[in-house]
Amino acid sequence: MKRDLIMGNQAIALGAIQAGVNLVSGYPGTPSTEVLETVAKNNPGDIHVEWSVNEKAALEVAAGAAYSGARVMVTMKQVGLNVAADPLMSLNYVGIKGGMVVMVADDPGPISSQTEQDTRHFAKFAKMMVFDPSSPKEAYEMIQDAFEYSEKYGRPVFFRPTTRVCHGYQTIDISEERKINKPEGFIKDTFRWVIFPRTSFMNHQKLEQMMVDLSKDFSSYRFNQVTGTATKKKGIAASGVSFEYVKEIIGDREDIKLFKVATTNAFPEQMALEFLDGLEEVVVYEELDPVVEQELTYICGKNHLTDVTIFGKLTGNNVNAGENTVAKIADSLSEFLGEPELAEKYAVPVADETQPALPVRPPVLCAGCPHRASFYAVKQAMKGKKSVFCGDIGCYTLGNAKPLDMCDTCLCMGADVTITQGIHHIEPDTYNFAFIGDSTFFASGMTGVVNAVYNQAEMTLIVLDNSTTAMTGHQPHPGTGVTMMGDIVNKVSIEKILEAMGVTKIVKADPLKLDEAIEAVKSVVDLPGVKVVIFKSPCAAIVKPTKAFSIDMDKCIGCMECISEIGCPAIVLKDGHAFIEPSQCFGCGTCTYTCPTNVITRRS
Repeated sequence: MKRDLIMGNQAIALGAIQAGVNLVSGYPGTPSTEVLETVAKNNPGDIHVEWSVNEKAALEVAAGAAYSGARVMVTMKQVGLNVAADPLMSLNYVGIKGGMVVMVADDPGPISSQTEQDTRHFAKFAKMMVFDPSSPKEAYEMIQDAFEYSEKYGRPVFFRPTTRVCHGYQTIDISEERKINKPEGFIKDTFRWVIFPRTSFMNHQKLEQMMVDLSKDFSSYRFNQVTGTATKKKGIAASGVSFEYVKEIIGDREDIKLFKVATTNAFPEQMALEFLDGLEEVVVYEELDPVVEQELTYICGKNHLTDVTIFGKLTGNNVNAGENTVAKIADSLSEFLGEPELAEKYAVPVADETQPALPVRPPVLCAGCPHRASFYAVKQAMKGKKSVFCGDIGCYTLGNAKPLDMCDTCLCMGADVTITQGIHHIEPDTYNFAFIGDSTFFASGMTGVVNAVYNQAEMTLIVLDNSTTAMTGHQPHPGTGVTMMGDIVNKVSIEKILEAMGVTKIVKADPLKLDEAIEAVKSVVDLPGVKVVIFKSPCAAIVKPTKAFSIDMDKCIGCMECISEIGCPAIVLKDGHAFIEPSQCFGCGTCTYTCPTNVITRRS
C-alpha cells in the first residue's frame, strides 16, 4: 500500500488500472484529460492506451474490446459525449461482455466548455447507470465498483466526476495489487452483437427491468448512505462534490438526516424512502441540474408523502447555474436550518479596500502564438471586403478577442467548416472563412469539407496547424506522427486528405512570414469552390523561444499600432511608449509588421 497526495483524475486512472482495465481510449477535453494521460504514464505494459481521433471513434474502439471480454474505459468531457451519443445509445441496447466505464467529466461553471450540460440527464435518456463520486478518494474506489456493476449487468456505465473532483487533491492509499483480467476473445453470436429492430425491442424490455433491479441494488450500495436522525424534521440530500461541502459545514451532526446519493440512475428509491421517513422539509444540493431534487419530488408524489416539502433549484432556494461552493451552500443552509451563524462562518471575506483591485485578465492567445499571425494575415488580406470568419473550439477561439476580432461564430468542434457553407448559400456575395486547428480537422472537420466540395460551396478554409492539440495540454494527434504511448508512426497528411476529398486549390504558408501569409490568402479568395490555406507553425509552448524583440524607446512615436493591431500580451504601455517585456516575448516578430517607423528590432 502506497500513500500519496494525488489529483482526482489521477485517482480515477489508478483505480481503473487496479481494476484490471485492458484498454483505455478517449479524446482530450478539460476537465477529463489527465485520466488517460495518467493511465499511459503508469501503464504496466499490457494496457492499450490511445488518443482516438474523436469521442465516437474512442467509444467504438472500446466497444469492440468489450465485446471481446476486455475491461475498457473511455474518457471525455461532457460535450464530447454528444459526439459519442450515436454509438452509445445503441451499445446500451446491445450490451457488452467485459466491463465498460464511460468516464464523462462534467464542467459546472462552465470553466472551459461551451455548455453546462448534465450527463445525468443523458444517463436517464439512455437508460444507463451512473456513478457520481464526491471526492478523489471516493473516485478511486468507486471506479472499481463501476467495472464490477458493468460486468454484473452486461451494460456500459457512466462515471461522472465534476471539475472539483477531477482537479481536487486528496491523500489516498493506493494498492499495489492489481486485478488481472484476461479477455476470452470475440465469440460470434449474430443475435447478440448485431442490432436489429426485433432484438432492440427485446433488449429495451430487459433494460427497463434492469433499471428496476438496479434501484433495489443501489439501495444497499456502500456509497449511497443515510445518516443522522429526524430530530429537527429536516433533511439534506446531496450528491457529488456538494456532499463534501455539506459535510464541511455540518460535520457529524446527528440531529439532521443526511442522504448521500452516489448513483442517480438508477435512483436508490428504497433508501430514499428510509431517508424521507419522519421528515417535513428536505433541501437538495447537487451540480448541475435538479436531478436528485426531481427524483425525491417524484418519490414523494408516488408514495403520497404529502407532509414532505422538497427545496432546491426548482423552488429557487439554490442557484440553478454554475458551481456550488461551501459559501453558497452555507448561505442556503443557514436559511433552511434557521442558523444564521453558518452563513457568517463561511462567508467569502470582503476584499480589503486599502489594497488595489486585481486586474481583469481575459483569456488571450499566448505571446508568440502563430495563430495571432494567421488571424492578422487574413484580416489584412481581407481589408475592405465583406467577410465572415467562422471559428472553432480550441486556442483559436481566442481570435474573437479585440483587437483581432476574427471569430464571428463558434458553436462546436468542426462546425466552422459547415456554418460558413450555410452563410454562403444565403449570402453568396460574402467572403466566407472557416478557421480550424490541425487536431480538430482530424476530429470533426473532414466531414464538413467533403460536404462543401460535394455541394459546391464557395469558402476558404484556414487550417491552423501548430503540430499539437494545444488547448487541452499538447496531446498528440494523427498529424504529429507520435501516438499516446510514444510510438513513432506515419504522419497523416492534411494536405493529401484534402486533395483526396477533391479540394483543387491548397496553398501552404508560414504565418510568421507575414507578407507571404497575406499573399497566400489573397491568391485563393477569389477562386471558385473550396480553397484551403494551411498556416503551419509550431505552438509557442512546444518550441524554444528565439531572441526577443525590443523597441527603441527614443525613436518610438507612441502610435501604439503594435498594441492596437495584434494584442500581444508581451507588449505593454510604459512611460507613454510601447514596451516589449523580454521575459514574455517569444521572438515571433509579428509586431515588426505593425510598426510604421520600424523601431522594433531583435535583441542582440
